[in-house]
Amino acid sequence: MRLRITLISLLFAAMVQAQGIIDVHSHLITSEFVSALESEGKLMDEGFPLPKYDVTEHLRWMDEAGIETSVLTLAAPQPTSAEVVRKTNETAARIKREHPGRFLFCAALPLPDVNAAIEEAKYALDVLKADGIKLATNVNGQYLGAPELDTLFAVLNERKAVVILHPHRPEPVNKEVMIQTPLAMQEYLSETTRAVTNMISRNVLARFPNVKVVVPHCGAYLPLAVPRMKSLTPVMQANKMVGEIDWKANLRALYYDLAGAHSPETIRMMLTITTPDHLFYGSDYPYVATQVLTQSLARMKDYLSKEPDLAPFQKMILSENARWLFGQTTNKPTADVPHTDTMLYRLAEIEIYPQYLKEYLAAAAEIQKASLAEEPGVICLFPTQTKEDSCQIRILEIYASQQAYQHHIQTAHFLKYKQGTLHMVKHLKLQDLQPLTPETMNSIFKR
Repeated sequence: MRLRITLISLLFAAMVQAQGIIDVHSHLITSEFVSALESEGKLMDEGFPLPKYDVTEHLRWMDEAGIETSVLTLAAPQPTSAEVVRKTNETAARIKREHPGRFLFCAALPLPDVNAAIEEAKYALDVLKADGIKLATNVNGQYLGAPELDTLFAVLNERKAVVILHPHRPEPVNKEVMIQTPLAMQEYLSETTRAVTNMISRNVLARFPNVKVVVPHCGAYLPLAVPRMKSLTPVMQANKMVGEIDWKANLRALYYDLAGAHSPETIRMMLTITTPDHLFYGSDYPYVATQVLTQSLARMKDYLSKEPDLAPFQKMILSENARWLFGQTTNKPTADVPHTDTMLYRLAEIEIYPQYLKEYLAAAAEIQKASLAEEPGVICLFPTQTKEDSCQIRILEIYASQQAYQHHIQTAHFLKYKQGTLHMVKHLKLQDLQPLTPETMNSIFKR
């Protein structure tokens, strides 16, 4: 009987390794944390009861769902005691050590005390070998982007740290504002957006370029906020209300988990401000019932496999992007494309912000020239404006083979184009790699 159980356990482990899903959004709730909140009368500070956490139950659900590794972060609300934070981080490190390959963790910090936070960050990253840092959107009204946090970000920058954000109750604010709608239903999204836009406005991620920040809950309202910020920046600068914003550098540092209300439509909206290699699966365990989480993950895998424009990114989103971000591989993820001996085409319809139109057209012409001159596998790379002086751009790409496409997206001129133009794009509609057949040629040229 014992041998049978052992074999079943090994089979589960093998299945998990084969599926290899990585969950970048799960929460650790330790006894030290709960006791500290009880003593301070803060158990209901977030307006929602803390669920119980048990490592064995977490592993059981991970095995059932096919999750290889979960990234643990401390739940809200944020403790301010350095002692409580230290004990919690040491508990997380022990869990990781006792279950190799199953858990990573991002350490909590005792903000708003910046000096104590710096000390804990160094201890967690250098001694405990934490895989990153968890930061609250605010702690007692000290918001991310605040100038006093620059010294902390300098330490994180030196260590090339991954930072996972999580929303907390906004402070200071009239509690009556949120009395009807629980925080998690709406205010958490506003809070996340507020913290990230603060950092963008102060160029935090441009000034500390080695820090990579994971934004939770499908990017909150950022797919709406970023285009608005871009369009209003010139007006605000003219009135000396904001300084220069390095959009390219700030957006390049932002990554996103899909915890919460994910859908194909949500992912497409997120892809208007980022790229597929910046998206991750996230569960929000243990705040959601495991049955619901399992169904949600199954639904995600189903639409990622069936939606033609998203299918190439399924492995990237479910595991490969996170594996690269947390240093488990040095291979930068790339999209799967159809295995075919025929030529492949890709059609992008792009709307450019008017102030960047001239610059974008120059960049498109540059990559067109370099690709056709240096890559025999690039048959066509043809950007056109739908009308003269229009900000609507259509780009037709044709490749000799899958290998030609894979080579193209690794070239220096493509990477320069991608990194240099992302901030210029207001909207993107992409029909990803498809075989070039008489039927598809007809549909292309009709458009």
